[in-house]
Amino acid sequence: MSTLTLQTQVSDIVTAVPQTADVFRQLRIDFCCGGQVSLEEAALGRGLDPVKVLEQAQLVERKFAEYQQHRPAELTALELIDHIQKKHHAFLMEELPALVPYVTKLARVHGGAHPELLRVQELFSDLKRELLDHTQDEDEVVFPLITQFVSEPGPETAAALKPHLSELEDEHESAGQLLKEMREVTSDYELPADACGTYRLVYQRLSLLEKDTYDHIHLENNILFRNVRAAM
Repeated sequence: MSTLTLQTQVSDIVTAVPQTADVFRQLRIDFCCGGQVSLEEAALGRGLDPVKVLEQAQLVERKFAEYQQHRPAELTALELIDHIQKKHHAFLMEELPALVPYVTKLARVHGGAHPELLRVQELFSDLKRELLDHTQDEDEVVFPLITQFVSEPGPETAAALKPHLSELEDEHESAGQLLKEMREVTSDYELPADACGTYRLVYQRLSLLEKDTYDHIHLENNILFRNVRAAM
């Protein structure tokens, strides 16, 4: 059951479910400096139907809750690939582009007083490029090879697959280093005294991105790739 109501403050909604910021941004509802008002008041102020705005926010809330609850148990290699694609790859393809305007705005508005944000913007740009290229390579090349190997094990497929697994692990290490530096330059995502709503939003979503990426890497390095190698 949803925790959001027409009387929930916009800023509280975004704090509870950071992805709802995308809805408010699209509807041009201020969730930052003017977010200390109820969703109903904010919607009416924009000439919008409050119930329809609430329904959009609740849809995001449900989607995020389902995402959080979906965890792999004892999955076969093919089931794990499907899980990774539907959970982690889908998340990256949606979340990384959605974060761009927020990270850009934060660096532009607050980068003068907080120069570390300029480095955060650079690191995020590199991370976005690496992860999107990485997931595309997995979806188009490596996962089909794993599927082929699992379905019909053979030395030729194994030989073709081995270098790809090593390359992906190197890319995982590179992504991990970018995330590590991002956490270091932000002092573990510690908010300064003058942090606005966008500041809080970016740090919260970058922290969630970090957690999801580490979960993603764990499933591949320590379960999928290890099990495939053991079968070679």
